[in-house]
Amino acid sequence: MPEQEVKDNGRGRIDHEKIADAVRQILSAVGEDPDREGLRETPDRVARMYAELLGGLHKDPAVHLKKFFTQKYDEMVVVKEIRFSSMCEHHMLPFTGTIHIGYLPNGRIVGLSKLARVVDEVSQRLQVQERMTEEIADLLMTELDAKGVAVVVEAAHMCMIIRGIKKPASACVTSAMRGAFRNLQPTRAEFLSLIRQRD
Repeated sequence: MPEQEVKDNGRGRIDHEKIADAVRQILSAVGEDPDREGLRETPDRVARMYAELLGGLHKDPAVHLKKFFTQKYDEMVVVKEIRFSSMCEHHMLPFTGTIHIGYLPNGRIVGLSKLARVVDEVSQRLQVQERMTEEIADLLMTELDAKGVAVVVEAAHMCMIIRGIKKPASACVTSAMRGAFRNLQPTRAEFLSLIRQRD
């Protein structure tokens, strides 16, 4: 089996064959023929898709924050509109959107791309938006020893758009404020003002 189809880091793995078998069963259960031409390779394709979409499940996003730079910068650092895709754990349907991150350094700054990598690895697992928002904020607060962290997530959920209530224009917004962003209203207001600005 190709290496990219089974990912194992000692804590768990994504089992390509088991996923493919399950997809074949689902196809049969809904009344399809998994052996017809158009579906013959679908179980393998779906297994590879899950390995990609859930690739963060067996990764530690904290590793991206271990390398930092000592810098006496004590103003706000904001990276906004980081695109992400995740998978809702309730219906296993995607939710996608943007994440805005702000932090107040406490003598440490981190490469900006590292924030996007953290977002990727936290979002590439079965998630709920509320938990994902808090996980990112807590991770940055701890690893950067920041004076404060703010995270705002805006997302559209396929479970609300294509099934159930079917509201295509709906969006969910969640936030997690830590340290100065939680305790100081002017700091929080400045962050929210910055992320609302559009070019």
